[in-house]
Amino acid sequence: MGIEDTETRQPTDRVETSMLPIRDEEFGYRQARHLLWRAGFGGTDEQINTLAEWGPAKAVDFLLDFNEIPFEADSATAFDHEIMRPRTRVENAAFMRAQRAGDENTLNKFREMRQRSQREDREQMREIRHWWVTRMIQSPRPLEEKMTLFWHGHFATSYRTIEDSYHMYQQNRMLRGLSLGNFGDLLRSIIRDPAMLRYLNNNRNQKTSPNENLARELMELFSLGEGHYSERDIKEGARALTGYTYKDDAFFYAKERHDEGSKHILGVTGNLDGDGFVNTILRSPFCAPFICAKLYKYFVADIPTDTQELEGAQRRVVQSLSKTMQQSRYELRPVMRKLLLSRHFYDPSVMGNKIKSPVELVVGAVRSLNTPVRNLTVLINALDTMGQSLFLPPSVKGWDGGRAWINTSTLFTRQNTLVYMVTGEMAQSNRVFVDRTHYDPRSLVPCMNDPRIEGDPPEELIANQLMDLVLGRRPYRAGEQLISAARKVDKPASSEGIRTMVLLTTSMPEYQLC
Repeated sequence: MGIEDTETRQPTDRVETSMLPIRDEEFGYRQARHLLWRAGFGGTDEQINTLAEWGPAKAVDFLLDFNEIPFEADSATAFDHEIMRPRTRVENAAFMRAQRAGDENTLNKFREMRQRSQREDREQMREIRHWWVTRMIQSPRPLEEKMTLFWHGHFATSYRTIEDSYHMYQQNRMLRGLSLGNFGDLLRSIIRDPAMLRYLNNNRNQKTSPNENLARELMELFSLGEGHYSERDIKEGARALTGYTYKDDAFFYAKERHDEGSKHILGVTGNLDGDGFVNTILRSPFCAPFICAKLYKYFVADIPTDTQELEGAQRRVVQSLSKTMQQSRYELRPVMRKLLLSRHFYDPSVMGNKIKSPVELVVGAVRSLNTPVRNLTVLINALDTMGQSLFLPPSVKGWDGGRAWINTSTLFTRQNTLVYMVTGEMAQSNRVFVDRTHYDPRSLVPCMNDPRIEGDPPEELIANQLMDLVLGRRPYRAGEQLISAARKVDKPASSEGIRTMVLLTTSMPEYQLC
């Protein structure tokens, strides 16, 4: 299955707004490739062809029903939860005695213990970052990890503030488990999540001294958007969340700190607690459109998340998704199924026009090009330099995404990282990292194993099939450039020749898009 030359491809004058499912005859190689990139991190030629042969409904349901695909669970015991444990009562009593007595020797021992724990925890955080990137690369359930990454940016929480790696891992597991479940359940879980409670200081929120941070962000960033709540709603919401804290690694409801009085939030009056607060949010007419706009921005195109600013096709699509979300009582699967099957999702104006995030760029290179994983530390350092540090989002707003991913510095790192993944060589901070793992990309090109072709396949066919897979299009005269570059090192049909083609193809501007 091939892709038409982009020389003959004309942009549509009108964006397809239909939310009806794409027809089987409209779903081919290009559409299956698009689906794998947007609902995952790309795929091999074989995977793309499989989904294309299945047709849209079976392909989308396969990605959505990831719980039916066997894969190792993210175990609660995979990482050490004791590293940053608080002092025991006995230890705390000894610490207090040392403070009162001015016993510097004992106090220094406590400080050294704390510093050692912090070093161990930073090391464990590094291991958790490695673990998640590895999981994204290896998982046969790509949409599960793509949704987890979405919620990580939506409910942005930073290790830099929390300084407890296990709490970050615990939140990651929670987001994965609810990634395609019910949005209401996600909100109820996030107001009980130790990492979020610490990040937004709700562990200090008590009836005698309310802290408004979580209440504000719960509405502004997590559910409603700006302008759809009042300052009074924030103050009353904070009262509803008083006493919501944690002990060790679990949520703890400190009843004596909770404000039992009547609250008035978003037009609802009553003795509301955290769940009552969430329920009033879910009843708001602004909640479903806000979440659907965020999903649209992540999976389809860069748009404002304030639905008041949306126009035309995008506004109609978000309204349609919002209606589905409300009818399903905030179940996410029906919304995502409607989106991923819609004719709008496969409109030419949508396909191949979204800037890859750093994670999509790196994970996608391994999953679609079969490059060696190389050195994970080098790759994760590159993600940091490109602006997407996992477990370290820049603020509670998460990552801006879209055009914000690209500037002179990040583009240089993006291209260098791709060179490293293909060749094993990368310059970084005056050092050259070299990985000798051999990379043979001949399996990327179907014609290399076509029994109907005697001898080496035609050079133009190799170039076209490679562009179909790697770029999803055939830029004007790009095939000639690929063949010319391959001839300089070896035959275009050789391992070295195709590797040169891959290197040149990934350096093209189109490769930065998906």
